[in-house]
Amino acid sequence: MALDWQQYSGKWNLQTQGQALGAGTWTGIATGELWTWGLGSSGQLGHGNTTTYSSPVQVGALTTWAEIAVGGQFSLSVTTENELWVWGYNAQGNLGTNNTTATSSPVQVGALTTWLKVAAGGYHSLAIKTDGTLWGWGYNNSGQVGDGTTTIRSSPVQIGALTTWLSISAGSYMSLALTTDGKLYAWGINTNGQLGNGDTTNRSSPTQVGALTTWDKISAGRGFTSATTTDGKLYAWGLNTNGQLGQGNTTNYSSPVQVGTLTTWSKVTTGNYHSVAIKTDGTLWGWGRNTNGELGQGNTTNYSSPVQVGALTTWLETIAGQYHTVATTTAGTLYGWGRNNLGQLGNGDTTNRSSPTQVGALTAWSVLASGYAAQHVMAVRTEAT
Repeated sequence: MALDWQQYSGKWNLQTQGQALGAGTWTGIATGELWTWGLGSSGQLGHGNTTTYSSPVQVGALTTWAEIAVGGQFSLSVTTENELWVWGYNAQGNLGTNNTTATSSPVQVGALTTWLKVAAGGYHSLAIKTDGTLWGWGYNNSGQVGDGTTTIRSSPVQIGALTTWLSISAGSYMSLALTTDGKLYAWGINTNGQLGNGDTTNRSSPTQVGALTTWDKISAGRGFTSATTTDGKLYAWGLNTNGQLGQGNTTNYSSPVQVGTLTTWSKVTTGNYHSVAIKTDGTLWGWGRNTNGELGQGNTTNYSSPVQVGALTTWLETIAGQYHTVATTTAGTLYGWGRNNLGQLGNGDTTNRSSPTQVGALTAWSVLASGYAAQHVMAVRTEAT
């Protein structure tokens, strides 16, 4: 049985035939090759250079990559041995290596083997350890690291004392985290009400969003947030200038508002100004900005309510990037659409697509990572073991 992990940092992670256990133990999961493409100007692709690639290129020879996250121009990954590796832009200490030196090849953060999940925002990072503790580092001008300050951190610092953190998502100068009891917390910038607390006041420590304890999947974008609940409802809040909240209007909301009345939403991901979601029937839906065809409608018209992407009912995972979208199907095929000026669609060219286009002929794609500020993509190809 495939187990679907929570979303964070603009990433969906599918662990096949197994799950992460405590004490740094992984069992039965698929081993993974790591592949990257798109903008490489800060070494964020991990190939030891600053070259931009318009087709997927494998990062090294390791096949133990399990968790991946993409920030503005940097990347994070956790292996099945629970090691944390980072590369790319680092001027804000966002790599967590206790310096501000960029690197174009993966470097390990310390020697710990207790890292479990990672998330990356524009210039800050989040992580959960195997003991359920939450950690943050990087740019912290709006309190997005979550340690109660606005001090930049170039090494991981623990956020609070809770040991029940389950999933994380890092957006534009803000952060989200979900606990094992279904509570949602947010912190950082709140100019557009993206923290969901009914106001526009910044927070530098995790603050619970309302009283619901049924939050399931979470995603932080650029000034807005989306989340699903365990009963299949979809909520959104924050900035709505392009209809990215799916309300049929362009009104900002500072508290969660339900998207329609359906209870069949399974997964949601937020990009720069657009959102993409999968329903329980395997259909794919998008809304918000569509200037580059990122909604997959065959046009460049914005939509303020969800519209179906094509007719396929086999969509499995999806991720919204800056102005592009990528997704996989149950057959393990990979598709991309939207802006492609830097080859971020992986099709070997720089031509935009306004409809889903398959990325090469390879299959077995299972983990995707991009993000609201990202112009590059990371993906894991699996071999079941």
